[in-house]
Amino acid sequence: FPFPYTPYRIQEQFMEALYGALEAGRVGIFESPTGTGKSLSLICGALSWLRDWEEKRRQEEARLLALGAGGQDGLTPQQARPGSADTAEQPDWVTAFVQKKEERDMVDRLKEEQIRRKKQEDRLEKIRHNVHLKYTAKRKRCEEDEAKRLLQLSKEALSQRAGESALDQLDHNEEELILAEYESDDEKKVVSGLEEDDDDLEEEHVTKIYYCSRTHSQLSQFVREVQKSPFGKDTRLVTLGSRQNLCVNEEVRRLGALQLINDRCMEMQKNKYEKSNEENEGKKRRLSRTVCPFYSYEQMQFLRDEVLVEVQDIEQLVSLGRETKACPYYGSRFAIPAAQLVVLPYQMLLHEPTRNAAGIKLKDQVVIIDEAHNLIDTITCIHSAEVSGSQLCCAHSQLSQYMERYRKRLKAKNMMYIKQILYLLEQFVAMLGGNVNQNPGCQAVSQTGTVLKSINDFLFQSQTDNINLFKVQRYCEKSLISRKLFGFVERYGGPVSAVKTKENQELAGLQNFLVTLQQGSDKKGTPQSTPLEAEHDQLRTASPLMQIEGFLSALTNANQDGRVILNRQGTVGQSSLKFLLLNPAVHFAKVVEECRAVIIAGGTMQPVADFREELLCCAGVDSARIVEFSCGHVIPPENILPIILCSGPSNQQLEFTYQTRDLPQMMDETGRILCNLCNVIPGGVVCFFPSYEYEKQVYGHWEKTGLLSRLAAKKKIFQEPKKANQVEQVLVEYAKCIKRCSQAGGQMTGALLLSVVGGKMSEGINFSDDLGRCVIMVGMPYPNIRSPELQEKMTWLDKTMPRAAGQAPSRVLVENLCMKAVNQSIGRAIRHQKDFASVLLLDHRYARPAIFNKLPQWIRERTQVKPAFGSAFAELRK
Repeated sequence: FPFPYTPYRIQEQFMEALYGALEAGRVGIFESPTGTGKSLSLICGALSWLRDWEEKRRQEEARLLALGAGGQDGLTPQQARPGSADTAEQPDWVTAFVQKKEERDMVDRLKEEQIRRKKQEDRLEKIRHNVHLKYTAKRKRCEEDEAKRLLQLSKEALSQRAGESALDQLDHNEEELILAEYESDDEKKVVSGLEEDDDDLEEEHVTKIYYCSRTHSQLSQFVREVQKSPFGKDTRLVTLGSRQNLCVNEEVRRLGALQLINDRCMEMQKNKYEKSNEENEGKKRRLSRTVCPFYSYEQMQFLRDEVLVEVQDIEQLVSLGRETKACPYYGSRFAIPAAQLVVLPYQMLLHEPTRNAAGIKLKDQVVIIDEAHNLIDTITCIHSAEVSGSQLCCAHSQLSQYMERYRKRLKAKNMMYIKQILYLLEQFVAMLGGNVNQNPGCQAVSQTGTVLKSINDFLFQSQTDNINLFKVQRYCEKSLISRKLFGFVERYGGPVSAVKTKENQELAGLQNFLVTLQQGSDKKGTPQSTPLEAEHDQLRTASPLMQIEGFLSALTNANQDGRVILNRQGTVGQSSLKFLLLNPAVHFAKVVEECRAVIIAGGTMQPVADFREELLCCAGVDSARIVEFSCGHVIPPENILPIILCSGPSNQQLEFTYQTRDLPQMMDETGRILCNLCNVIPGGVVCFFPSYEYEKQVYGHWEKTGLLSRLAAKKKIFQEPKKANQVEQVLVEYAKCIKRCSQAGGQMTGALLLSVVGGKMSEGINFSDDLGRCVIMVGMPYPNIRSPELQEKMTWLDKTMPRAAGQAPSRVLVENLCMKAVNQSIGRAIRHQKDFASVLLLDHRYARPAIFNKLPQWIRERTQVKPAFGSAFAELRK
């Protein structure tokens, strides 16, 4: 395998196993601890396979073409499939003729493909070498811009002279808010603006690798690794992202919320096609507002070629888009068919509608899912949806006002669907125990609590089972109703936030209605503006109908695969409906069926069983197709010291169950352990607690007993912040403090960071070298078993899964969730070959075989179980 430096032995093993899995078309679960160069191994292993595969295919084609040219009988007798039922009765010459024709067709097809591929390669080659070509394109753009600007100026001058009546103008803008006539439930062919170049549209998808990861920063990091790798020069790579990351139209970017950006973009394209039809009718529109200047086919093709010539990450792609005045979002999509490596976020690949919209075809392709330890949760989240009572009421109020205002202008089909949506909203609010026509913030809910229902029961009890949700969903998509509604509220609602609460609708003008509503919500100080609600403000400024569309489409899942959670709290406004997906395998099955091979990779994939059972076997993957690969770490064994500690310095047994962890003696013992450790461990110590609440409680207790000041004498204490935007700052301070202490010497030896499992610090943040010389795990971070969602999932698993080794599947699930969280957190300390650290698990239950075996192999092999604190402390001092 080509590699930028001499690979470690485990990297070679990883690449060999990966190559084998791709070659054999397997589904692989690959574990390679962080700090072992996993990305590079993935790149070099997978791209080596792709290169060899392309080479084999080229040789095969060449052989067939040579045969075709030589006119010999190309296919061997076995390939002619003699003896099949239909050929048996036919004379030989017929069989021969048919066979010859098939061969000829195949050769012709190959020739066409070759010509097309040659054309494309020539074009890319030309761009690679021909700088002149770039400049002509650039100059042409500048000239066009100048012409447009002059045209615009003269138009404005004209319109000022003509003194257009402002009234007319207004009405004209309002035209945009009215729903176009909705054709029918059978989709008519959508006119696409790309007919000009048909052979490009039909571009075949070459065999490629789809690589996905969770965050954009992880993707950018991966692209940079590709750029550094031996494949960096000649791989055609394209990075996909959301419009939020890729849009270069400032006017649209400013909208902020993703849903708004998406809708505005779609609307602008629609306007582009409508505009060309309307020019003839002399119905001129105001240009600047409705058509996106970056959505130009020529420019986007140019961008596509640029992308294929040189590997670009998201930032480079965006600046290229600005420079070439082409849309990176669509330009990058045009590059998919010809690309060899497509880098994209999870959501785009795992969510089928998004996948189809992006033009991603998985048939016979390779998919690599990295950072996949949370894959099951991710699929569940992507396909779950939640709406609050206030959103339902708000949408109902907006939509009924919209209907009233344009009643005369809306066609029958539109009215029918709007009434159906209004009815659905009314019934959903009734299910929460409220009335849609009253202020949701002032209606108290009689029976509070959480109820779970199957989809069918929910639809039946809300009396909406007679409405075809598939048709309503399609209507929402095609008519862009939420976008029109947003425009309507934007126009009449004054500040958008005005649509927060609804007063009784006895007021005449809509304007008055919305104004009083704004004052009303300020005056009464309704419970609407609690700090928690403030976080959702961004959602509320978008049209609430957008949120609700997501919930409606979730209700179209199969009945047994999901549940509806009715969460009734305090007021109708605070209550909510949530769809919970129980069976993530249904959405993953399509990926596994269509792909040639799927690789699920991560730093800590232990425990692997739930991927195997819950995701792959449920998705119908034959167990013979699954391969597992797990490699050790690159560090020498003496560089890590994992200890399971069963009791503390005063011989108090360590068991942090819900019952015992609040006892003062447990919190004291934890403090004593930390005090002892901070005396001997240099640099940074990271201590993980099972939850924010417990961390607060312990911190408060230590403050009272004076233990905190003893700790603070040795290490400066930092706490993990709850808000994501403060994490960076805390980490910077923490690192600075450690650096200062190591240089200055003296009493302070570093810093202590109190973190939370599953919080911001336990994933994706590296405590390498002095930042993390010791990681401490206080207790076992079991999930909250009382949560109705988890209970429902457990019941579902017990019903659908076989018992494994005498344990109920629900019990296994809870243990797996706990150990996944532990493994994520303790893997943070060792990040490269020369790093060293100790790991302390404070709880005697870690020594139980069922739990112990779920630790990552490279940690498990070196773990010592210490019944008493003395011997553990001696080991640590060494």
